[in-house]
Amino acid sequence: MRPTKTLAMLLSLTALAGCGGNDMLDETGGLRISRSACPAVAIPAHTGDVTLFDPADSRDSTAIDVVATITNVRSTCTSSSNDITASGSFDVLASRRDAGQARTVVLPYFATVVRAGTRIVSKQLGQVTLNFPAGSTRAAANGTASTRVALNEASIPEDVERRINKRRKAGDNDAAVDPMSDPEVKSILSNANFELLVGFQLTEDQLKYNATR
Repeated sequence: MRPTKTLAMLLSLTALAGCGGNDMLDETGGLRISRSACPAVAIPAHTGDVTLFDPADSRDSTAIDVVATITNVRSTCTSSSNDITASGSFDVLASRRDAGQARTVVLPYFATVVRAGTRIVSKQLGQVTLNFPAGSTRAAANGTASTRVALNEASIPEDVERRINKRRKAGDNDAAVDPMSDPEVKSILSNANFELLVGFQLTEDQLKYNATR
């Protein structure tokens, strides 16, 4: 599978937000909007689990061999005078059909940085190794991903922030105008939005199975 092509199709299905801001009411009762420049870390739709079949060309439920899921995604963010570094870690929990001999299953995953919701900036591939003990149907592993973003690219200009948080009183010409509806403001905010997306590196058939089951 080409993850860049697939992610472009999936991003519209994924609800993602920046690392939580601290929106609050100001002294006049208006909403003061704040945002963090930290990239959000999330899983694109249909890429958070993978199913292996035996035989491989079967899609019957009785042929399900191994099922693995990405869960417990965690993120940290640190910044310097020039850069922001976002790191994500996650757990992979898996089960297999037969509790037989000890078995190792290696699953590939991707870590993709997306800007403005659709523009792929970079892509990395990694692997998680699942070790099933003899007689057990369960296994677990951990994965990590990180990205570095220029602070100035992930920040919004001060004049735009002032426009968004400008106090407006009833009767003012712009009192009923939402600054977020301004195409220029929307474009600037979108362009400053970065996301670190992680998911299994699926084949086209695996992606189709996840999307249609």
